Amino acid sequence: MKQLLTAKELEEGVDQLAARLRREYLGRPLTVVGVLTGSIVLLADLIRRLDLPLRVGLIQARSYRGAATTPGELTVNADLLPDVKNREVLLLDDIFDTGHTLERLLTDIRALGPISIRSAVLLRKEGRSEVDFEPDYVVFEIPDAFVVGYGLDFHDAYRNLPYVAALDDEIANVDLDELPPPGDCDPRDC
Repeated sequence: MKQLLTAKELEEGVDQLAARLRREYLGRPLTVVGVLTGSIVLLADLIRRLDLPLRVGLIQARSYRGAATTPGELTVNADLLPDVKNREVLLLDDIFDTGHTLERLLTDIRALGPISIRSAVLLRKEGRSEVDFEPDYVVFEIPDAFVVGYGLDFHDAYRNLPYVAALDDEIANVDLDELPPPGDCDPRDC
């Protein structure tokens, strides 16, 4: 793996996003909806930095199955989503790749009648978008690579890494039992 963003860079990026949200929402009640499972680390870090009247919800969207590194059919589970009618909503996701997941989730949540809905992503892959919109907030631009760490995974591994790293192409074809356990490598070499 090649490290793309350090823990310090991630911390600074989340600080900047939180500062911008505090300015833009000016103490108004906000419902932050995290997209499971990749956004959980970002969600936890972000809400601790927001001094706003706040509600938190979750929505699950899956397009990767097993060890796949390319998306398949999108499935959405909104069972953990609170009532967002007449609320200001921020949809928070880990990564903006083709944009289809975010587009679908925004459409689904808009149908529930929020006052407003904006989107924020930790990462946006360069040159991958296939939709006609951009997230309202993007913390980092990254190259087109399959990334892990800080909530992002490869077959449920590496979510706990405190940094973001690009997964080597050859790893995607390796049996998961052959991969080193998360954290078993020096972050400068991973």
